[in-house]
Amino acid sequence: MISPRGRRVAIDVGSVRVGVAVCDPDGILATPVETVQRAKDGSDIARIVTIIDEYEAVGVVIGLPRTLRNTDGPAVKAARGFGGRLASALSEVRDLPVEYHDERLTTVTATTALRASGVKAKDARAVVDQAAAVAILQGWLDARR
Repeated sequence: MISPRGRRVAIDVGSVRVGVAVCDPDGILATPVETVQRAKDGSDIARIVTIIDEYEAVGVVIGLPRTLRNTDGPAVKAARGFGGRLASALSEVRDLPVEYHDERLTTVTATTALRASGVKAKDARAVVDQAAAVAILQGWLDARR
């Protein structure tokens, strides 16, 4: 099945922050959007729903942080839990597919790339989650070509 044309939003779920990225309508290039602070009151989910709506996304891709042994750990459970809450919140607005994509090593890759481009470790914290979301989405896009 060919995916519909349109933007996808990718989510890198962390315990403190959530990185958000989006692709162009043709699904060629992923770019960073913002880093959302996690919140117990659900405002993080609400902010991401707003971003998805602002970009008129046709789908959501959530990074699935499987272990190097290809098993599920606590981070996978957290990502799936977040994805479930996001899907539930989205269903109140419109029906969008929420997919999961293997994100092993995306944060490591993003951190390495940021440091190689001269971004200091202190400054990288603010954008590493966005860079990881870009890597998740770009991997998802490339896998579908």
